[in-house]
Amino acid sequence: MSGRIKLLICEDAKSTSSVVAQYFADAMVQNPNIVLGLATGGTPVPVYEKLVSKYRAGDLSFSEVTTFNLDEYVGLNPEHCQSYRYFMQENLFDHVDISEKQTHVPDGVAEDLKSGCLHYEAAIDRAGGIDLQLLGIGENGHIAFNEPGASASSRTSVVDLTKETIAANSRFFEAIGDVPKTAVTMGIGTILESKSIVLMATGENKATALARALDSNPGPDSPASYLSQARDVTFIIDRSASQHLSDETLKKADCI
Repeated sequence: MSGRIKLLICEDAKSTSSVVAQYFADAMVQNPNIVLGLATGGTPVPVYEKLVSKYRAGDLSFSEVTTFNLDEYVGLNPEHCQSYRYFMQENLFDHVDISEKQTHVPDGVAEDLKSGCLHYEAAIDRAGGIDLQLLGIGENGHIAFNEPGASASSRTSVVDLTKETIAANSRFFEAIGDVPKTAVTMGIGTILESKSIVLMATGENKATALARALDSNPGPDSPASYLSQARDVTFIIDRSASQHLSDETLKKADCI
């Protein structure tokens, strides 16, 4: 495990979500104008629920926050129930005091997808870059939709999804054939420019991917392994997700 990486092991998925939510809440209180990078999927849902609860309790405001999401399916309009824009509205944006103009999700239905990717990169630059990026990790080690083989210098672009990723995401669709085969994603190079990164993972099914990310040299076979090149990255995981980590890596971890 790189010396740049901090590893925090929590007892279970619930405590992991609580720790990540508090991490983001503290950052927002410290910097109300923070630029957040956000993720979708099942893992961060409890984090968003806790942030909404903090907002409703009067402990948190999103009024000056700017957000950029990692990715979006190609071909799904924002109103589609499986689009990532829809996901963010349902799980966070519609429940807090943030205006839509402050939230950014890649456009998966743009007439010119390549141009849309360039515009997304430019919008991140205009915002001053991402201050704090939330990541998950796929069972094949992908971060965002950067699949194995992705370059460490990649930028926001249209990518093909692997059969493994399509199969994993099919649980959200009526049939596997309904899952889009391509997506727009922030590139690994884009993600690595974030000032701070938190990767959260829970469950035994993420254990092998985490071991490859933390116990091996950075390389294209495990996109998450490139996070060792980030300026500040914290892995916050539960015990189930940690069970394949090497003894050397575990010795460097903080446990709660």
